Amino acid sequence: MGLRAKIGIAISATAAVVAVLVGVLVHHHTVNAQLDLAGHSLSGRLQTTVQDRAAGVDTGRGMINPKDLPGPLKALVERGRRGVYLEQGGRTPYLWAATKVGPDIVALKRAYDREQRTVEALDRILWVAGVAGTALGCVVGLLVAHRLGRRLTASAATAQRIAEGDLGARLPRTGNDEIAQLTAAVNTMAETLAGRLRAERDVTANIAHELRTPVAGLVAAAGLLPSSRPAAMVRERAERVRGLMEDVLEVARLDARAEEADREVRPLGELVRRAVVASGQPGGPGSGPAGADRLPGDPRPVDGAIRVRVLADGLVETDPRRVERILVNLISNARRHGAAPVTVEVEGGVIRVRDTGPGFPAALLAHGPQRFRTSGGPGGSGLGLGLTIAAGQARVLGAGLCFANPPGGGAQATVDLRGALCPNGADGHDAPEGMDGSAGTEGPAGADGPGEVDGPAGADGVHGPRDGAGETGGQGGR
Repeated sequence: MGLRAKIGIAISATAAVVAVLVGVLVHHHTVNAQLDLAGHSLSGRLQTTVQDRAAGVDTGRGMINPKDLPGPLKALVERGRRGVYLEQGGRTPYLWAATKVGPDIVALKRAYDREQRTVEALDRILWVAGVAGTALGCVVGLLVAHRLGRRLTASAATAQRIAEGDLGARLPRTGNDEIAQLTAAVNTMAETLAGRLRAERDVTANIAHELRTPVAGLVAAAGLLPSSRPAAMVRERAERVRGLMEDVLEVARLDARAEEADREVRPLGELVRRAVVASGQPGGPGSGPAGADRLPGDPRPVDGAIRVRVLADGLVETDPRRVERILVNLISNARRHGAAPVTVEVEGGVIRVRDTGPGFPAALLAHGPQRFRTSGGPGGSGLGLGLTIAAGQARVLGAGLCFANPPGGGAQATVDLRGALCPNGADGHDAPEGMDGSAGTEGPAGADGPGEVDGPAGADGVHGPRDGAGETGGQGGR
């Protein structure tokens, strides 16, 4: 139940309780006032009748020792007191007044139906007034609740936009109540957070930009070293530093939200196959230092097959380079921190990358990828840039990217490109049934391994054996 409903119900209930209390008080006050007035009037008439009887005047209005005199009144009169009693046992209520004169009881009796009809009419008026007051309270409560709820909803929506990275989102300041104070606090928090994040990003981007030329020189110098194992290690480390620097610059560009997609119409299955091949090419997308966006299952890179399953292909209008970048990062992360086999599944506009490792950590599932914040352990430490870049590129494409740990175990990343599907996008690129294969994705650099990508023979020129496709640590978790 939302806050609006709670406020509306509270105000309506308060109005109903007040209406009932007022109605009950008015009812009892009216009943008592009428009874007192009628009792005094009948008692005065009884006094006059007693005086006339004492003077020997028989007016015929009084009853002597009536047999139907109510018991409580008779008992009171027998004790020598005069009393008034309302008898309500029959269809018509009667008001009695009686007193004792010598050995006899003198009593007067009259119908009380007129007063009863008056009370019944008053009760009807009170009911109508109570219902009208409650309805009015409901309307007022709903209006107040709607106004307050709308302002709180706007505050929550703005806070959510800030959490998603829109640091320019602000709330309009209206009023001087507590919600206005909340608005001011949210705006102040947003400005402070935006300033800190901008400073952090600027420093990171500036450092990476300044290191670009020295690192390029370092890579060039390393390439001039004579062939030897130490030289190979220097070249590999230099390439890793360059890859890290390029990743940091890419994250800075994505944070600036100035990137635009260069869209083309491509078969989705073809894009997936290219990404699978690229994830195993040294020096291509996916090379560089590996991060750790989730707990590692093995301190070494995972060797094994990447299985590509095209359940339903289709044409998508998207940026092929960015899609490949997303998939390369997801596949490399799965290979490095998961367990074989790694499966890439295409179904319509949805791509699922799944492994059988220990799964994503709870922090990543709750808050998503965060740069420079990882959950890696021994053999899986890194800077957490891989999944951060994947999430940023997905945002540029307008695609969905979510992470989950399926019930059967492992980790699954899902890229949703259904919004980019072209009408009548089935283009015959679906893999024939029973052609599930595996692409060789070697672990240590220089390992050779045969393999094939699931799909039509010769697709992308990668069907069949591939030799010498070494990996230099993978993209996982960067």
